[in-house]
Amino acid sequence: MSAASPSPPGLAPEVAALLRRDPAGLVAAVVQQHDSREVLMVAWMDDEALRRTLTTGRATYWSRSREEYWVKGETSGNRQWVREVRVDCDGDALLLLVDQEGAACHTGERSCFHRELPAVQGASS
Repeated sequence: MSAASPSPPGLAPEVAALLRRDPAGLVAAVVQQHDSREVLMVAWMDDEALRRTLTTGRATYWSRSREEYWVKGETSGNRQWVREVRVDCDGDALLLLVDQEGAACHTGERSCFHRELPAVQGASS
């Protein structure tokens, strides 16, 4: 009889304590190019996605629609190499500073924020 392999360690308790998760256990992750500060995308992370990201240096997210983890660029080749992760003052959002290879958006655009809304009525420039 062989011993069961130990399960991988979870997110460090001191990191987990900083997070305020939504009812599904998720926090928003804003992703920004580390050098230009261009905002690339927003995704969702749970403790395991954050643990994987911090230990591998590859951005890993939770897909709410597919209900599975995904590593950015695993199928598209448009990888995100994580340089730094920050948590906001409330603990309910993360900022990932990355080195983006290729497009960040699933549409092929560099950023998911490529569509501009019409000007707000009454706004001064």
